[in-house]
Amino acid sequence: QVQLVESGGGLVQAGGSLRLSCAASGRSISSYDMGWFRQAPGKEREVVIAISWSGSSAYYADSVKGRFTFSRDNAENTVYLQMNSLKPEDTAVYYCAARSRTLGGGYYLQRLDYGYWGQGTQVTVSS
Repeated sequence: QVQLVESGGGLVQAGGSLRLSCAASGRSISSYDMGWFRQAPGKEREVVIAISWSGSSAYYADSVKGRFTFSRDNAENTVYLQMNSLKPEDTAVYYCAARSRTLGGGYYLQRLDYGYWGQGTQVTVSS
């Protein structure tokens, strides 16, 4: 099993940037499809980015395209979410998630697709 721990959240002004980290332990993240989700107060948890274990398939929510970028450092066993041009509507708790890779090689968009979750990190964007 893999354990995930997010960090890097905080308070930032609109237009600013943050980089979230998701450090994995227990197993190599190279064996996992990954996702970043977020949940704002009173709203459902939604997928922000989903990417296959190989990186060959990726999904970016329309709301973050061109602003957010996923990266993976297998040597550090860590994935990152670089967030630029932040907006107040990006305010949420951000979670990384993992699922054991499948032969299909695709990405997964549903919360129930993922079996492993971090504890979340709060991102607050002020206007």
